[in-house]
Amino acid sequence: MEEQAPLIINDAVVFGLLVATLAVIFSTSASQNRIFQKFYKVVPAVLLCYFIPAVFNSLGIISGEDSNLYFVASRYLLPASLVLFTISIDIKGILKLGPKALTMFLAGTLGIMLGGPLALMTVGFIQPELLGGTGPDAIWRGLATIAGSWIGGGANQTAMLEVFGASSSLFAQMIAVDVLVANLWMAFLLYWAAKPEKIDKLFKADSTAIYELRDKIADFRSKIMTIPSLAQTMTILGVGFGITGVSHLIADWIAPIISSDYPALKQYSLDSTFFWIVVIATTAGLALSFTKARNLEGAGASRLGSAFLYVLVATIGMQMDLGAVLDNPILFLIGILWMFFHILIMLLVAWLIKAPFFYVAVGSQANVGGAASAPIVASAFDASLAPVGVLLAVLGYAVGTYGAYLCGLMMQAISIG
Repeated sequence: MEEQAPLIINDAVVFGLLVATLAVIFSTSASQNRIFQKFYKVVPAVLLCYFIPAVFNSLGIISGEDSNLYFVASRYLLPASLVLFTISIDIKGILKLGPKALTMFLAGTLGIMLGGPLALMTVGFIQPELLGGTGPDAIWRGLATIAGSWIGGGANQTAMLEVFGASSSLFAQMIAVDVLVANLWMAFLLYWAAKPEKIDKLFKADSTAIYELRDKIADFRSKIMTIPSLAQTMTILGVGFGITGVSHLIADWIAPIISSDYPALKQYSLDSTFFWIVVIATTAGLALSFTKARNLEGAGASRLGSAFLYVLVATIGMQMDLGAVLDNPILFLIGILWMFFHILIMLLVAWLIKAPFFYVAVGSQANVGGAASAPIVASAFDASLAPVGVLLAVLGYAVGTYGAYLCGLMMQAISIG
């Protein structure tokens, strides 16, 4: 049976719909109308930026699968936003955040590595026929690709597909589980990012360093804030997209060399073009934060970066099919249990070390979502904190293949043991 074509197939129209949706969300969230004010106290605006495009996709109005908008947003707008966010960052302030951020990232990695086998074992008791099998349709082979995605990213996921040899039909089902479960968790994080104080109080966590960094950047912004001229706006865009272009240029040169001449480095995902784009853009932005370019923040550098990032949020949302859970519910049950164990381990570690919820959210998303969505969750707390998400997400590329491989072996042992 052929899939029905979406109502809107022209990406220009889809883009217009998404940006118009964002405009309505932000204009109503800033409204003085009491109804809107009460509504947005319960439902964060950023969650709607993500969820409404998902509804459009699920209803067949648009198609995230057939659109190129996510690719454009992640390759062009994301690097530019990273530059504009990091251009005014306080490096010393980030370093003062301490080791808890790294600890929570590693706890998230451990949660994914152990969560997969635990979820498979749990569901295996309910439906034993899921276990066993050595062919390409063995469930554990497909689940290993999710481990690659949830620890590192797309490159690590592809590596696990090659290593464990899941069939194309099984891999397609796993992508649906990956996208839906990961995005539901991201929606939860975006919701609680608007009110982290409640969880911090429960964990008896000290968020002082985070708020000090936020307030210090806010104070810097207030001192240099001006009404931007056209020249300043064009300079900001030139810096953001100029560095994005340079990042692509260098990445297109480095990645193939590593792939052909240094194959051993593939296990670190260093042959991924996207990895190098993110790293180069972030590094360039950090370098510019030590120059006079830092003053571009006064003309709204991070505000434009936020606009780019919210377009990315909308394109991520349109990848999500809320009805896909009906296709193979048992696989989604495994995915949901897997994420549950990941969350449980992270919350336990956070409680033990009294880590703020910000570290839980960003540490988790740096694993599960990678460089494309970790800064989104971080900026939901405050736009100035987006670079923290990027820096942690880059670590995911390095450990993703190792962690996912070990996770795959554990799930294999459970299945055929």
